Amino acid sequence: MLQRRVVLGSALALAGAARSTWAQGQSGPIRIGCVGPMTGQYAAFGTQMKAGSEQAVADLNGRGGVMGRQLALEIGDDACDPRQAVSVANQIAGRGVRFVAGHFCSGSSIPASKAYAEEGVLQISPASTNPRFTDEGGWNTFRVCGRDDQQGQVAGAYIAKEFRGKKVAILHDNSAYGKGLADETKKSLNAAGQQEALFAAYTPGERDYNAIVSRMKGAGIDVVYIGGYHTEAGLILRQAKEQGMNVTLIGGDALVTNEFWQISGAAGEGTLMTFSSDPRRRPQAAEVVQRFRAKNIDPEGYVLYTYAAIQIWAQAAEKLKNLDPRQIANALKAQGPWQTVLGEISFDRKGDVTVPDYVFYVWKNGSYSQM
Repeated sequence: MLQRRVVLGSALALAGAARSTWAQGQSGPIRIGCVGPMTGQYAAFGTQMKAGSEQAVADLNGRGGVMGRQLALEIGDDACDPRQAVSVANQIAGRGVRFVAGHFCSGSSIPASKAYAEEGVLQISPASTNPRFTDEGGWNTFRVCGRDDQQGQVAGAYIAKEFRGKKVAILHDNSAYGKGLADETKKSLNAAGQQEALFAAYTPGERDYNAIVSRMKGAGIDVVYIGGYHTEAGLILRQAKEQGMNVTLIGGDALVTNEFWQISGAAGEGTLMTFSSDPRRRPQAAEVVQRFRAKNIDPEGYVLYTYAAIQIWAQAAEKLKNLDPRQIANALKAQGPWQTVLGEISFDRKGDVTVPDYVFYVWKNGSYSQM
């Protein structure tokens, strides 16, 4: 306990020094952060976030930085682990970072947001969709993506309409993201007058899901909705097909990575998932997309969402001519819309985007496209 108090005290001292430096208008790089799963089974998303943040910082620095000062980017790895997320949040704050684009997993963003709030750090998540992130969040929580209650509503209504009379299983991994998304999809499906035949949890990180596949087979499941990540979803689908099931997989935005197909193989053909309309096709993103592709980077998934999070923070800071996180947070809610690669974005009083945009995608021949 004594060691923790010393560490936190040092972090607070550094934070105070950083705020003092800003108040005096001294020169030097502005330190910002990007935190996500840079390692672990969800590292594909960390790679997306890293690419987006690095390009955003490079582009801003190429135009003179923010308020005439260059940006220095700190990359943090939470491995989508809640405890590690809090540790990284305290470390990032201790290094004088007062804005973070992150985290990815809701289970990391929610506890980290409490640490950031205490340390005076503004947080804009590109990907955390659990409603609790902003419903229970403090002054500092924002996201540029939608929410699970919005995404689940779209998914449940679609299943009820397109698969009426079919037997539906809803599975989840018990994470804040996966369970939350499964619950919201179930709620929407039930509201449309259809009951699922199976609602069950699975353990993430395993390699053999034949037991739960056998339960689905025994129940005659036609459609399986998975609230969880691409790693397990791809395995469950592949093992279902190996057991002879002709099942359609439907999932959420965590399937928006080419790594899904690497896991599922041809079994992934016809898989459906919800995500916002393809940001790579938006005219506001055209020049940035070209810069990514010139580096042989496909700005899929949450690459452009991370880029947009940094864009918004930079615009607000420039507009205010102030780097104080609380003042920027107030401006984000009161002003706008903010111009980004995703288009215009405005925030409500909670820090959620005012116009969510969920549509369906389908996997065909090893790639996904909007339906």
